[in-house]
Amino acid sequence: MRVLEARIDAESRDDLDVIVRQVKHVSRLVDDLLDVERMARGALTLTRAPLEPAAVVARAAAATAPLFTRRGHRLEIEIPEQGLAVDADDVRLMQIFDNLLSNAALYTPPGGTIQVSGAREGEAVVLHVRDTGRGIEPSLLHDLFEPFLRGSRGIGRAEGGLGVGLSLVRALTELHGGTVVARSDGLGLGSEFTVRLPAAAPASNRSVAPLNSPGPKNDENAARTRVLIVDDHRDVAKALGRLLRLLGYDVRTELNSLDALAAAEAFRPEIALLDIGLPAMDGYRLAAELRGRLGHEAPVLIALSGYDQPEDRRRTHDAGFATYLTKPIDSNELVDALTKFARV
Repeated sequence: MRVLEARIDAESRDDLDVIVRQVKHVSRLVDDLLDVERMARGALTLTRAPLEPAAVVARAAAATAPLFTRRGHRLEIEIPEQGLAVDADDVRLMQIFDNLLSNAALYTPPGGTIQVSGAREGEAVVLHVRDTGRGIEPSLLHDLFEPFLRGSRGIGRAEGGLGVGLSLVRALTELHGGTVVARSDGLGLGSEFTVRLPAAAPASNRSVAPLNSPGPKNDENAARTRVLIVDDHRDVAKALGRLLRLLGYDVRTELNSLDALAAAEAFRPEIALLDIGLPAMDGYRLAAELRGRLGHEAPVLIALSGYDQPEDRRRTHDAGFATYLTKPIDSNELVDALTKFARV
């Protein structure tokens, strides 16, 4: 998409924006469905660490900013940056608030206000997401967090119904040992979602993620970084290569492992993006061959895979990969990974 955006004419940009929004909507729905299925099987686990909710909400707000801007909403966040630590999975906690903020934006008419606040209440950290939107029918409050629940005709039809987002919010919150409840005074009177999580036990030797953790370094010399892309899907390899060249990287693309090995010995890549599902010689074997042949000059390895199970990530980590990107590749995640591992 970033390649198209760089080359498209202004007249077609609105059409592209519509396509991008719809693709993201479908991708998110699929991701949510997969997470619900994993939790039903007990296959979703949390990686907990003490962190401050303000940092998580800030990132969720940034992720949903385009939706807020498009609908002309005002977002107000009042959460202390320190003092509300919870033991939580950073990615999953962000998923909770990303869903709640998106839900508030979708069900609040243009020009409305969404407020997020937080406070300590005894042994719990309580976070509220309030909106000035359409409110919730009293008959729906009890079953609001059930998957695929839809309101009455005309309520939420344009936005696609209530879907699985709120069901996922409840499941993830309960997985953290917390609760989530919804409240509304009725249709047209807005709504409020309250997430209650156990506060982290105080301990002087435990660090808490700050509001603004340092991001990836800014590589001003991307052209000095050589990147090898190996993917047997010609269109994927071509698109990734074009994107990285636009960003200034020195790129070589190959469609199979044998050609990749020959190219690597001449090209000497500093970063290698390897599709795990390569035929004949898969990404794991290719990684081992690259390290064996190039020794201390072996590239930083980034795995590309259509699977995203914990065992897949563990196996790539054990095989020496620095990070793992799930297909379809998010261009922002890819650029962040390249920037992080680029050798300047």
